[in-house]
Amino acid sequence: MHNEQQSKKYIYTYVHHVDEFDLCRMEMRAFFNLDSEANFIISHVEVEPSRSPFIKDRLEVLYEENSLDNIKKLVKHFIVDAKTYKVVCLNTFDIGNTKKIAQPERRSIERELGLLIEGEPDLDHPEVVFGLILIDGKWYFGVHSKSESIWRKHLHKPHSYSTALSTRVARAVANIAVPQPQNIRAIDPCCGIGTVIIEALSMGITIEGRDLNHFVCQGSRENIAYFGLQGNITLGPISEVTEHYDVAIIDLPYNLFTHSSREDQFDIVKHARRIADKVVIVTIETIDDLIADAGLVIVDRCIAKKQRFVRQILLCN
Repeated sequence: MHNEQQSKKYIYTYVHHVDEFDLCRMEMRAFFNLDSEANFIISHVEVEPSRSPFIKDRLEVLYEENSLDNIKKLVKHFIVDAKTYKVVCLNTFDIGNTKKIAQPERRSIERELGLLIEGEPDLDHPEVVFGLILIDGKWYFGVHSKSESIWRKHLHKPHSYSTALSTRVARAVANIAVPQPQNIRAIDPCCGIGTVIIEALSMGITIEGRDLNHFVCQGSRENIAYFGLQGNITLGPISEVTEHYDVAIIDLPYNLFTHSSREDQFDIVKHARRIADKVVIVTIETIDDLIADAGLVIVDRCIAKKQRFVRQILLCN
């Protein structure tokens, strides 16, 4: 089974704001162990496309050929398991160096392929969607999965802070921390109103939250419940955490009025190293020296922008 998984090939297309390029690539590296300067990546790793705030489409490749005619010949003999299907051409925008295919041409290709497949086409509610994509002169045909922007549903919480991470950044941070959720336990010991917790829980990541402030903990619990999620939020400082976790996500506390001191920051980082094997730190200040002094090593990093805020996201072991 494992070898079969290894032999599968997936193409992921990406869409993001120019300010998110850095963050998008760090998430790519977490998922695929490599990144791409282009707006697509080809990998043997299977990732649910809705996990990423940047992935647009995923194609599980069945055929790849140098010409559309060759794809058509293969599709003729293709056996569809599902009762109904439809075909979509994914070249709706420039992909790498490959220019967008105009809509009339895309529709024509979709119709031609659709008529060749044995089965019943259904454009409205198909059981399976097949995708076709042209990249660098090569045609790929396979099973298409479209990303759903689940993070958008989390924009309107009962409680929110203006300085909290955006839901997109929070989702990417959760992915960087826990790219493969199986058997991983995570903690967010400075969870605030739960932005990261909500994104992580919605992706099936096992995570607990904690905060110093009673009212903030209550707000976080209400936010989690509002989206029908279940997660444990405890009250207290990170210094009182006694359990051990695979990963800790630390959005270092700050706001415009009560800036945490470097001593406070060092204390949090030091305890994060104590309670977790891997730590993802979000900071608005450069704290490389504190991280090194705590005995952690930065293995990947990026910057994420939100209006005038520039945050550093640091992956540490």
